[in-house]
Amino acid sequence: MSVHPVDEKLPALKMATTGLQHVAAMYAGVVAPPLIVGAAIGLTARDLTFLTGACLFTAGLATFLQTLGVWRIGARLPFVNGVTFAGVAPMTAIVAATHDKSDALPVIFGAVIVAGLLGFLAAPFFSKAIRFFPPVVTGTVITLIGVSLLPVAFGWAQGPNPGARDYGSTTNLGLAAATLAIVLLLRRFTRGFVKQVAVLLGLVAGTLVAIPFGATDFTPVADAAVVGFPTPFHFGAPQFQLAAILSMCVVMVVSMTESTADMLALGEIVERPADERTIAAGLRADTLGSALSPLFNGFTCSAFAQNIGLVAMTRIRSRYVVATGGAFLVLMGLCPMAASLIAVVPRPVLGGAGVVLFGSVAASGIQTLAKAGLDKDNNVLIVAVSLAVGMIPITAPEFYHAFPETAKIVLDSGISTGCLAAVVLNLVFNHLGRGARDGRDAREVTHPMEAVPAQSIS
Repeated sequence: MSVHPVDEKLPALKMATTGLQHVAAMYAGVVAPPLIVGAAIGLTARDLTFLTGACLFTAGLATFLQTLGVWRIGARLPFVNGVTFAGVAPMTAIVAATHDKSDALPVIFGAVIVAGLLGFLAAPFFSKAIRFFPPVVTGTVITLIGVSLLPVAFGWAQGPNPGARDYGSTTNLGLAAATLAIVLLLRRFTRGFVKQVAVLLGLVAGTLVAIPFGATDFTPVADAAVVGFPTPFHFGAPQFQLAAILSMCVVMVVSMTESTADMLALGEIVERPADERTIAAGLRADTLGSALSPLFNGFTCSAFAQNIGLVAMTRIRSRYVVATGGAFLVLMGLCPMAASLIAVVPRPVLGGAGVVLFGSVAASGIQTLAKAGLDKDNNVLIVAVSLAVGMIPITAPEFYHAFPETAKIVLDSGISTGCLAAVVLNLVFNHLGRGARDGRDAREVTHPMEAVPAQSIS
């Protein structure tokens, strides 16, 4: 009996290199939240390194839950989990509201534990939303995921520090362009294994190119310890405060919404569509991983959309490859020196590779939309308005500045707002009222604003 590519076990070398490629693609996203929150608290360099390592360690454990699965926990798809960026704003708000900064992390950890457990209980009910995600919705959301991630790649391409003098310099942009060119050349002129690990090879080559320009810093390797373990409750026992819990529950809802969209996207890409049961299992892995994460000093865990782009580009669909990436993350959490090797890769080099990765996600969304019946006026309007709503946080970051902070957690996520808009518009145009009764959406038009033929107006 043939094995589906998702369940295929590849040779050890290929498994290791492609797994490491996944780690390289998501590393910056995992370490950014602890660095931001740790800096807001005023942690020492040693504690900041510890917190970052803890987040890598818990990301690996959550990835194991998601890819390998236990009981009804885990989507069993090539799905990478890590610290969600949606929690950064509320966590820094918790830090600001905490008088004694030494209590900030325990308060955050307590809130994450409660939000994770509540999310775990809600997962089977949340997964029933699958019926509201036809291709016109999933295609829109997948496209938004890719488009929303592209500014991250552009930011990386400019450099690690927006306040630095060389931020956006021709050197940084040149390194990003060189890395992009190397990846494209490898994808165009190589075959087989080399072609599949083009991103990893591009990152290595880009790092080597950056050395003469002084953009590669090996200090993290020299300063890192060989062995380290994220001691449980290193920063103190969790504390439970209602306001903090409510804010992290909002983050959990946003995280579950994005994870649902990501699972639907990944299911399409690997040709194993995510059904209600798969989504429920995937959300259980997300939420249980989040609830357990604070035990080892980690934060809320969620799906990493950028790795979907890697799957789409390489066409390596094995969940065991991503599980291998999870093993590397655990290793980095236990060995700070190993983690520092990835940190050596200059941010502009990551930016160049990110253009390919994140653009591939958007392209996958466009492929899904091609199957969504865009020759129908209602579907075109759904896509048009949903994309516009989802683009607001990207094109006008201050658009929702007058809204409460809790509302901005949702509104500042273009993926969440675009997804909600697509679901609601699909219901209104294709399922409620006249759209459901007389099949008006079946009429073909060439433009969303095209006039309705006179004879069809009742």
